[in-house]
Amino acid sequence: MAYKKNSVLPGFRLTLGYTLFYLGLIVIIPLAATFVKSSELSWAQFSHTVFSPQALAAYRLSFGVSFFAAAVNAIFGFIVAWVLVRYDFFGKRIMDALVDLPFALPTAVAGITLATLYAPNGWIGEWLAPLGIKVSYTRLGIFVALTFIGLPFIVRTVQPVLADLDSEIEEAATSLGANRWQTFWRVIFPMLSPALLTGFALAFARALGEYGSVVFISSNIPMKTQIVPLLIMSELDGFQYARATALAVVMLVISFTLLLAINLLQWWSNRYNATNLA
Repeated sequence: MAYKKNSVLPGFRLTLGYTLFYLGLIVIIPLAATFVKSSELSWAQFSHTVFSPQALAAYRLSFGVSFFAAAVNAIFGFIVAWVLVRYDFFGKRIMDALVDLPFALPTAVAGITLATLYAPNGWIGEWLAPLGIKVSYTRLGIFVALTFIGLPFIVRTVQPVLADLDSEIEEAATSLGANRWQTFWRVIFPMLSPALLTGFALAFARALGEYGSVVFISSNIPMKTQIVPLLIMSELDGFQYARATALAVVMLVISFTLLLAINLLQWWSNRYNATNLA
């Protein structure tokens, strides 16, 4: 006989109604307003806005730099997670807390700090300037900013999976004659790869929408150092609201696709881990 589970929360109808109301007020209505506002443009105007040379250059820069920043974070974030889980050392808790700093630090503060550090007269930039390396107000500066804000996504996604990995699996591989490299690539990495891919997708999606930390370290030069969020802000500053929302719609569709991919990766990760545990 079917029975109802007890819960400290109100009934299903009330909680579902509140959920739909809250999501509609906070998420659905603002997103729908974006589509409505962009519909003020004709199809020709919409196409001219989202496929203009300036917009295409911004897409290439945003997606290219975001991808490479997420890829670099996937490598070094994996190493950071490995060190935090597998080794005990002095200052480990401080390092673990510093990983979350990009989450807590306002992005504008991060942008100002990075631009100051990597300026030609900054603490780091003054050492790079004699080598002919310029970071602030270049594409490299955008890469540095996106790498900074994306690192926690990789570490915090891989870290719990690595912590739950049973060391007996590695011992079994070693007892069967596998060396450390073979144990890592054939035993450990396949079990961590779903989490690593999920972290990569999260970092990539976060970098695509980043504005605060980039606006200060980027010179915002059209066709050169202008990413899509900066292009949208430029349209808003010129009171071109319909054109700005048209660009926002493009990024919204892409972001939704990325979120769908992230959910699929998480589903695959859970299924993969469940299969291996069984």
